[in-house]
Amino acid sequence: MPYQQVQPPEGGKVSIVDGKLHCPDNPVIPFIRGDGTGPDIWAASERIFNAAVEKAYKGQKRIIWFEVFAGETAKQRFDNWLPDDTVNAFREYLVGIKGPLTTPVGGGIRSLNVALRQLLDLYVCLRPVQWFEGVPSPVRNPEKVNMVIFRENTEDIYAGIEFRAGSPEAERFLDLLQREFPNEFSKIRFGTEGATKGFLAHEARLGEPKVEVGIGIKPVSRLGSDRLIAAAIRYAIAQKRKSVTLVHKGNIMKFTEGAFRDWGYQLADTLFAEETYSWTRWERTKQEKGEAAANEEQKRAQAEGKVIVKDAIADITLQQVLTRPEDFDVIATLNLNGDYLSDALAAQVGGIGIAPGGNINYHSGHAIFEATHGTAPKYANQDRVNPGSVVLSGEMMLRHLGWSEAADLILKGLNGAIASKRVTYDFARLMQGGTEIKCSEFGDNLIQHMD
Repeated sequence: MPYQQVQPPEGGKVSIVDGKLHCPDNPVIPFIRGDGTGPDIWAASERIFNAAVEKAYKGQKRIIWFEVFAGETAKQRFDNWLPDDTVNAFREYLVGIKGPLTTPVGGGIRSLNVALRQLLDLYVCLRPVQWFEGVPSPVRNPEKVNMVIFRENTEDIYAGIEFRAGSPEAERFLDLLQREFPNEFSKIRFGTEGATKGFLAHEARLGEPKVEVGIGIKPVSRLGSDRLIAAAIRYAIAQKRKSVTLVHKGNIMKFTEGAFRDWGYQLADTLFAEETYSWTRWERTKQEKGEAAANEEQKRAQAEGKVIVKDAIADITLQQVLTRPEDFDVIATLNLNGDYLSDALAAQVGGIGIAPGGNINYHSGHAIFEATHGTAPKYANQDRVNPGSVVLSGEMMLRHLGWSEAADLILKGLNGAIASKRVTYDFARLMQGGTEIKCSEFGDNLIQHMD
């Protein structure tokens, strides 16, 4: 593949054959340092990754790093927020990792992260959430939080179909809705001038009435839902997890979020009928044989190690992950719900600063692992921030590549570093007896605790 502004290093390529990922002993891995605090975080993280691989494989395996650019650095160097070379590198070498990126303000790409996900069709946003002993937490029992979120990554609000209030596009859409779907149009409270005038009669200070309605379209497809839910169920089966919960708002959005739920149950009851037991199967048995028989059937399925597929309304889920987190294991959900849930759960186990993430297409093999937090520009070049999000994203990447021994060493090192209470400022200020050290020093501390 031709490159215009960067030169790939010599090394092997990750490939996918018959749906299985194959990783050579010297894979080329594209990476983006990131903006703001990204360079500080990446410097510590790269040393950690290299140390883990060296300690695990004694020189028999190593990563060949390939730096590519996006965000502010790319804009300054190439006058392009997301150069073709960067997309081509992730496309050619399949698996990569990135730090936090600035999103341009005032036009252009809505989000660089979203752009990469859509260009490579990375339909799964994988967000594992677990607590590390000693990490400060605002909840009483953070150790009960051990979940993996499969968030749909290409549809729902990420489709980005919106029309600005008062724009010609919004007016054309409203005209179409009023003409072709009058019943639906009537649900838009202030979609007509008469309704607006009626409201403004009580609010004269607002001036002349204007019919301005912002419009957003929420696409949810069966194919997009099926592949996301199938990935979650396969993960639960492979990792011997107890359940997959379909989180949705189908009680209100019946033909988008409700369809997501229904398609998920149909998938479980057909493609994964031998490995799962669903709540819809429980309902059928209850109707045919009674509730006691249904309960006994589900109990047998659990004893056989089958994955329970169930569902939960999004708003109550946000409450229940606080009050009874042990009820949740693997979660499959649409984009917006997944955004809320993953950040809320991250807060329960120490904050977004140590929350890892991966964006994956299990069919093509493409995957980009990333820091889930922002760029924090006020801390740039201070060697101060917690590198945990990128470190744990790298741990996910190594495990994804099949290098579990190196991934295990990273977890061992992180647990030891946190237990030593020599940590970055975000943890030190909340830990009793904690000692604040630099980002780079935390990297050293983590590496030392791998032994």
